[in-house]
Amino acid sequence: MAIQVTAYGCDEKILDDEKEVKAIAKKAIGSIGAEIVEECVHKFQPIGITYFAVISTSHFSIHTWPEYGYAAIDIFSCREFVVNELTEELKKAFRAQSVEINRIERKVEKR
Repeated sequence: MAIQVTAYGCDEKILDDEKEVKAIAKKAIGSIGAEIVEECVHKFQPIGITYFAVISTSHFSIHTWPEYGYAAIDIFSCREFVVNELTEELKKAFRAQSVEINRIERKVEKR
């Protein structure tokens, strides 16, 4: 399953806090029952963060634009998880005013 969560009206300070973004990611990854295999965080100048993790069930990323109060979160996992619960957690964590969810269903066929 893959989802894209777009968060609007987020707290600008959270969006530009590398430790906070990393903590939010780790909590979200844990909530879907995955483990971090490898992670990378890049702090842009003057503002903005990209977080990316290879997780035991695929990958997870967060890209922030503090100047717009905007975060884009992508989660791809071969394990099913409760999308609405995870999205609500992310909304609260970023103090977002609203979120949009885009579910992407990828079909895998045996050859």
